[in-house]
Amino acid sequence: MSFIAKIKDKLFKKVGDKMESAAIKADEPAAAPAEVAPGAAPVIVDSPVPQLVSPSAVFPVELKAILPGAPPGGKIKFAHYWGAGCGGCDVSMLDIHEKILTVNDMADVVFWPIAVDGKVKDLEALDDGEITVTLFNGAVRNSENEHMLKLLRQKSTLLVAYGACAMWGGMPGLANLHNTEEIKKYVYTQTPTMSAFQDAQDSPVMPQETYQAPEGELHIPTLYDTVLAADDVVDIDYYVPGCPPQQTSINVLLGALVGHVYHGAALPPKGAIIGASEKSLCEECPRKKESRRITKVVEPYEIDVDPDQCLMDQGIICMGPATRAGCGSPCTQAGQPCRGCYGPTGAVSEQGASMLTAVASLFPVLDNDALIDEDEIIDIMSQVKDPLGYFYQFTLAKSLIKRAVKEKGGK
Repeated sequence: MSFIAKIKDKLFKKVGDKMESAAIKADEPAAAPAEVAPGAAPVIVDSPVPQLVSPSAVFPVELKAILPGAPPGGKIKFAHYWGAGCGGCDVSMLDIHEKILTVNDMADVVFWPIAVDGKVKDLEALDDGEITVTLFNGAVRNSENEHMLKLLRQKSTLLVAYGACAMWGGMPGLANLHNTEEIKKYVYTQTPTMSAFQDAQDSPVMPQETYQAPEGELHIPTLYDTVLAADDVVDIDYYVPGCPPQQTSINVLLGALVGHVYHGAALPPKGAIIGASEKSLCEECPRKKESRRITKVVEPYEIDVDPDQCLMDQGIICMGPATRAGCGSPCTQAGQPCRGCYGPTGAVSEQGASMLTAVASLFPVLDNDALIDEDEIIDIMSQVKDPLGYFYQFTLAKSLIKRAVKEKGGK
């Protein structure tokens, strides 16, 4: 008996195999993801439940049955892999608490390095398309990330870009402000610890992509100059935003899978953004908004934050106006500004530029309230400590800017 099976037997009573679907109607015919016309706006699969903050979030009906047993057609195969990221998306699957045992009933985990033992050779041995669904989180930062993403695409029927890094490059995408050599030089020679180490060497010691050890030749991945999102490399079926995706979004994804696997319900259209909304976060946030004019930019720790007033009204730069709703606004409700991790809404292609516009619209420069001049506007904006890192924190790699470039030879 497996470890998870022992836990289930001790802690839970089986509810029964019959479940009702809330996210997708059970009488819809089974189907592969529907194709979306080129250039069409992505379909948003809203949560079928109120967007409440964990742990108060309400689960879709089918996930209330904790242990539904194996699907009628047998277990599906599931994989989850970590590219260039922090690992938070892997851990986020535990945010559904004991419902993770439902995943075990529904699927055999064939590859998930952070959770179960598995080897790349075992993945390579699978038939193409044998994995039913793979969640890929993290950006493509190096040659290993690219190889594993392409391999998982080959072996998976459905591939989900899971989290902000997979969707837009995320925070790793900020590395596009520099090239690989600049980054290596700083990390391995200029940081205080490494600088002291290098001073004690006869010649600079830098990472090498190959090394001949007594046990054989070792390889480390090639670090790329440009960080890429998952769909810059392979075809993606679905997207789940967030850093990491929140409990409600994960439940909508699992609800869609449960509806399809247990009831033969149709899957969402290909390219759907799952567990999010077309509304902006401001429409989801309960704080009172008065659109006050910005005359000073502050950080939350610098003021006594009003628990009911809009953070922007208090001079705190919040990404809510330019960010898709769906997370339940846990950050703003806790007195911290939205970071923008659910990305832009469908009406916005450039999240950073949209946010800059939102901030500028609150400057008192209109004819009827022209209280500041251009120099004062520059002074206010200079109070934003890291404008590019703030406004493009998650989306630089997919923005119009994409990366910094240097002109060579006057070209």
